[in-house]
Amino acid sequence: MTIFNEQALAEKHILVTGATGGIGWETAKAVAQMGAKLTVTGRDADKLKQLEDELKGMMDNNQLHVQTADLADANDRKQLVETAEARLGFIGGLVNSAGVAGGKQVEELDQEFLEHLMNINYTSTFMLTQLVYQRMIKQGKGDIVNLASLSGLRGTAGNTAYAASKFAVVGWTQSMALEAIEHCVRVNAVCPGYVDTEMARASIRRKAERKEIPVEQAMEEARSGIPSNRLSTPQEVAQTIAFLLTDAAPNIVGESVKISGGSVMR
Repeated sequence: MTIFNEQALAEKHILVTGATGGIGWETAKAVAQMGAKLTVTGRDADKLKQLEDELKGMMDNNQLHVQTADLADANDRKQLVETAEARLGFIGGLVNSAGVAGGKQVEELDQEFLEHLMNINYTSTFMLTQLVYQRMIKQGKGDIVNLASLSGLRGTAGNTAYAASKFAVVGWTQSMALEAIEHCVRVNAVCPGYVDTEMARASIRRKAERKEIPVEQAMEEARSGIPSNRLSTPQEVAQTIAFLLTDAAPNIVGESVKISGGSVMR
């Protein structure tokens, strides 16, 4: 089928978490333009309202559900899924875009920081997915896309906690995909490198502080380490996610799709 048109995801209900972040925001817009019914969620109510206003300008308002939720809260997760289904029906696509970053040296890490980062990036996301997946099994169909990272494929200095959480996401994606495909549910991940978002810019600022160099120099080092000589855009990542949700990717199962500008090829 032709993708990236207004019928590519027609009548499919997509839930996008972390929708107030750069990648989640653009993913919500992309699937809205492809005809999906859409539930978006995040913790920042003000940003979520801004996204809602933008989405209402590009889709049928009866096809949109917006709900503030903290995915670390089990009750919030349950209410999110139940309310979204009551409003728009079976959730046929789940985009797990919620996540946090954090770069510290090993000697600077403490248990509270580690548990918080792992909970948001992996455990809470896993538990929400379980709720949606149970319903997909009953329907015998569904698509799940997890937002991982190049940091889930190789380690880098000052990145042990975040990398560990994203390695967990990649391992979970691969293992779950083997179980889920038996129920005609596809599970994949996308693994972006540096994306031009506030999260990436904050990461580059932390690296500059750690190396005691100007932020501009750290940014240039980041760009020069990418063969394409530029950061990816949130729209590019969103389009990859949207593709994985369509019928155009029927036999892509358990993959970790790299979006690296050529910096990681294995």
